[in-house]
Amino acid sequence: MGWKEGRDLYLLILLALVLVGVKAALFTLGGDESRGETVGAVPPPGAEVEARPTSSSGGGGSGLSVASVMSASPDDSLFARVTGPREFVFPLDHGPHPDYRTEWWYVTGSLTGEDGTLLGYQFTLFRSAISPNPPETSSAWGTNQVYLGHVAVTDAETGEHVFAERFARGAGGLAGARVEPFRVWLEGWEIASADYASWGPGSRVDSTAAPSGLDPSHPDAVFPLRIRAHDLDMAMDLRLEPGKGMILQGDRGYSRKGSQEGNASYYFSYTRMPTTGMLRVGEQSYQVTGSSWMDREWSTSALEPGQVGWDWFALQFDEGSEMMLYQIRDREDRPDPLSKGIRVAEDGSTRLLQSRDWTLEVLDRWASPVDGTLYPSRWRLRIPEQELDIEIVPLTPDQEMNVTFRYWEGAVSFSGQGRGGAPLSGRGFVEMTGYADRSDGEGDDVRIRGN
Repeated sequence: MGWKEGRDLYLLILLALVLVGVKAALFTLGGDESRGETVGAVPPPGAEVEARPTSSSGGGGSGLSVASVMSASPDDSLFARVTGPREFVFPLDHGPHPDYRTEWWYVTGSLTGEDGTLLGYQFTLFRSAISPNPPETSSAWGTNQVYLGHVAVTDAETGEHVFAERFARGAGGLAGARVEPFRVWLEGWEIASADYASWGPGSRVDSTAAPSGLDPSHPDAVFPLRIRAHDLDMAMDLRLEPGKGMILQGDRGYSRKGSQEGNASYYFSYTRMPTTGMLRVGEQSYQVTGSSWMDREWSTSALEPGQVGWDWFALQFDEGSEMMLYQIRDREDRPDPLSKGIRVAEDGSTRLLQSRDWTLEVLDRWASPVDGTLYPSRWRLRIPEQELDIEIVPLTPDQEMNVTFRYWEGAVSFSGQGRGGAPLSGRGFVEMTGYADRSDGEGDDVRIRGN
């Protein structure tokens, strides 16, 4: 390997270190002129750079902090910026947006095995651009795009939480995203239109008709979706229907993250997707049913100085509604006024929530066995105007993602009451970042997702 290939391989590894742990975020890496060159005329397939899977029983985090590495990049101005509402166009907006630095296809789900076992899963693929333009090269390995994946499965019966991560360049067939037919993949992990999923080596796509029978311009036309991921200690093979359909987050899909111009994202969600299929945890396989939640977001955006992390909640109520809310935290763990949320009614109508509309009280904490980091582990959520008062509890306390950057992402259940004292219950997911490796310095920025 020559000096140029070695340098580009180093850049790929460095970017992967930056990408690997921030799921709820729109990530970036500071740029320089060298990043406009080929990201890897690497050795033949089989020798590609890859982060080997990690699990709850294995080693994980790098010891790097999110905020200290994910600073705002000098070349952010060379990427497209989100500056206001826009019209969403399908099927294009299901696919990649390479003019923006980062985006993700983020799915979590609350499922139940045929024996009644409560299970949760996470499937996330991130795309990040190293430079604004593709490299000028004839090499099939040349690309300015890198993909990162996180998958996890939680078994409430055994308390197991198994996770893995991978990354690869968006070239040579290792990873990528396409619109028609819809597919996003990272090696053997993929989310795709179910009728076009790669069912095995050598399979080919011969049709471009929408699998749902809908007009291809309809947001739901790519459904049903199929998610597949296999790793040493887990596997998933799931079929997702659109359910109540797509909602636009924020202001018609324009989701502001801060006061600075362009510090925003385009963001839409599917908040209740009926789900069936198979989950495997260790040696135990389950036939499952339940509901999933998908977030689609892209941006060239960062948290602003003084903000170090966030707590994100996606809740599916048994009565048919959903709620997303997040609170951005400062270095004293105080919630930022920019924190927001949304309530989705059973009929799909939405109502925005401002941070002043709710209170979130931490009732318990859990200490990570890695280094004693304390994460909130039980919450009381109150929204006075809706007479909502619920308690949220993890299915199991240890759902820490001990990957390159550590964070907590896990399945929860909740119960309480709503208007007129009516009982409320349901399941969902919580994500918490910025608690581990709290060595970030003043003025550092990190990437975020949210409304």
